[in-house]
Amino acid sequence: MASYLRMIFLFGLLVPFVAMAGWNPEAKESAEKQDKENIGVAEVIANFKNSDPGMQVFFDKAQGYAIFPTVGKGAIGIGGAFGRGEVYEQENLVGKATLTQVTVGFQLGGQAYSEIIFFKDKAAIDRFKKGRFELGAQVSAVAVTAGVSADAAYNNGVAIFTITKGGLMYEAAVGGQKFSYTPIGQVKKESKPAPVEDKSN
Repeated sequence: MASYLRMIFLFGLLVPFVAMAGWNPEAKESAEKQDKENIGVAEVIANFKNSDPGMQVFFDKAQGYAIFPTVGKGAIGIGGAFGRGEVYEQENLVGKATLTQVTVGFQLGGQAYSEIIFFKDKAAIDRFKKGRFELGAQVSAVAVTAGVSADAAYNNGVAIFTITKGGLMYEAAVGGQKFSYTPIGQVKKESKPAPVEDKSN
């Protein structure tokens, strides 16, 4: 009986620690603080900043950025990646973007991650906004962990960061990614079908 009560007591002590296992007491950013209409984008920005507070410097000083909340990647053999995102210049939403990538070679399982591309100056973001932006095969991204942004630098006007969303992923290879861009004023909205004219009379 005494051992049984002791087990119950220990279990009672353990439960709060298990419940708090996913809690990060240093997470100071939230989606609500990011001032973005797209909650998915806001959540990812908060995630980047909480993973490495030094990321704030890039948000403050960059001319703009393209952010892709979810980039999905294929499996073993010939695979690919796809993602939809938004483009901000001086923190104003200026357009939508799509990311595509075809890869050949060994990949491990389905992968999902978030990606953000910072543009150092207007020349860099203008290149992206031409709609045919592509990352060379040798381009790499910085996987975000605490403090990693301190050593990150722009390469040809861009700095790329990724963070894992889930699944098995050992590396988010970004070489060969291609991007299309649509200015916000040209984003197609779902239109209603035109009324059919009644010619019976």
